[in-house]
Amino acid sequence: MREAGQKGADVADHSQAYTLLAGQLADGGLDVEAIKRALKAQRVETPSWGYSDSGTRFKTFPWPGAARDVREKLADAAMVHKLTGTCPSVALHIPWDMVDDWAELKAYGESLGVHIGAINPNLFQDEVYRLGSVCHHDPAVRRRAIEHMLECVEIAGVTGSTLLSLWFADGTNYAGQDSLSERKHRLLESLREVYAAMPAEMRMLIEYKFFEPAFYQTDLPDWGTAYALALKLGPQAQVLVDTGHHAQGTNIEQIVAFLLDEGKLGGFHFNARKYADDDLIVGTVNPFELFLIYNELVAASEAARDVAYMIDQSHNIEPKVEAMVQSVLNVQMAYAHALVVDRRALAERQAAGDVLGAHRVLTDAFETDVRPLLAQVRAEMGLHPDPIAALKESGYEQKVAAERGTATGVGGGFPTT
Repeated sequence: MREAGQKGADVADHSQAYTLLAGQLADGGLDVEAIKRALKAQRVETPSWGYSDSGTRFKTFPWPGAARDVREKLADAAMVHKLTGTCPSVALHIPWDMVDDWAELKAYGESLGVHIGAINPNLFQDEVYRLGSVCHHDPAVRRRAIEHMLECVEIAGVTGSTLLSLWFADGTNYAGQDSLSERKHRLLESLREVYAAMPAEMRMLIEYKFFEPAFYQTDLPDWGTAYALALKLGPQAQVLVDTGHHAQGTNIEQIVAFLLDEGKLGGFHFNARKYADDDLIVGTVNPFELFLIYNELVAASEAARDVAYMIDQSHNIEPKVEAMVQSVLNVQMAYAHALVVDRRALAERQAAGDVLGAHRVLTDAFETDVRPLLAQVRAEMGLHPDPIAALKESGYEQKVAAERGTATGVGGGFPTT
């Protein structure tokens, strides 16, 4: 049995394994230097809410040192970026991360080495949203939701963000509760007003979820509905794919391929699910699926150039910073596996109708141990080859635990302020 620190030691002493792997990849016709350049350029946005105490509707278990405000969240995110070299931006959730001086917050983040990423309006926690927000039957409630989104457009302008990320909990619980067609019209009308207020460099990412919290009907239940809205709104509107927001067995990589081909894939909210929207660490439940998603992204080449890669997870029983680092490592792993696919061999097998041969090209790439490659990339970037080991050695988690303590009376769900 391996000793506890053996994996870290193996990764740290990666040079011999990397030399062997690089030779094998080169012999297979792959450009190893190009693969490393792609890995060094990879970017993954981390969410502010992933660093604070958040959990399920049943219970939120407080974690020692969990971030208590947005400045502490940025500090934690900066640590993750320092360890991985891949996470320079942080998504904010409004009003959870509300401050009086956005320019000051922007400057503070930049002083830490990170910048503000996607702005996420909160359209599901206010009491008035009991029956919906932008789809609500009451024009006054819809106006409140629209004004909040317009406020978020302004915040994005001050912070330098170019992404407005929208998810709506709107739906109904009972047949006859509301007019389904009218709710569709209200949704489009509301988004059109917000879309018109966006500057030219901003994109609106429309997220969907096939059920919950509404149990009879959800106003944005699938990627097709989000795609139809994006088409009506214009080129600055695209679809955001949350990997946990689908029915069991949904072929997410097919959705990705379709939206890429249509120029309407705006971004991802990465997480993992076993039954429903579990928000577990990405790549922990079905890493092969994550690899297949990245396989489509790599195959799409330039069509995937502007896709935003964001993590959206609720760390309820895990150490916050370590959980985020692990998430990034899993995404890096999936990307590396996709980059080592022998695409010439894959095309040949597909053209020949070689069903299993083509499948084996993908499984061969997925089963390749790319850890030495990733360790080498990090070493060349001036980073520790093993970010988890580096985190443990830094004492950062113990430091913030001592400084911040452990929250009391957290309750359940997400923060309300």
